[in-house]
Amino acid sequence: MAAQAETLYRTRVADAWVDYNGHMNDAEYARVFSLAVEALMDRIGLDAAGRARYGYTLYTLETHLCYRQQAYRGEALSVALTLLDSDAKRLHVFFTLHDAEGNTLATSEQMLMGIDVASGRPAGFPEAVAAAVAALPGAGGDWPSAAGRRIAIRRG
Repeated sequence: MAAQAETLYRTRVADAWVDYNGHMNDAEYARVFSLAVEALMDRIGLDAAGRARYGYTLYTLETHLCYRQQAYRGEALSVALTLLDSDAKRLHVFFTLHDAEGNTLATSEQMLMGIDVASGRPAGFPEAVAAAVAALPGAGGDWPSAAGRRIAIRRG
C-alpha cells in the first residue's frame, strides 16, 4: 500500500520569518511544523475544548527536520501529514512542507506522546482521540523515502 498524506495546515511566509539571506529562516520551518502539530491536534479532537474535556495533550519527544528548498517572503505553504505508526499513547508522524506548485521544501519526522495534564505523565489516548488517530492517513508499508533517516557524514 502506498503512503497516503493529508494536507493539514496552510500558511504564507511572514515578513518576520525572512532572514538576512532573503529567505525563510531555518527556525521558522520548525515554527511551521509546530503549527502543523497544533492542526493535527485539532484534527484528532485535541483542540482547546478537547484538551479541557479530556485533561489531555500531546508533547513532542523528538523531531528530525530536513531542509530541501528555500521559501520566500509571502510564498504560500502547505503541510501534509502521513502517520507512520502509532500505539496507545504515541504518534510517529511525518510532515512534508510544500510550496504552491507542490515542491517539497522541507520534511519533519516527529514522535509525539499523549500526556495526562493532571499528572504530567504519559497516558493512553482518550477513546474518541484514538478513533480519530486510527482514521489518519497512514503510510502502510511504504514510508516516505525521507522517513527514518539518521544524521551522518557519508564516507566513500
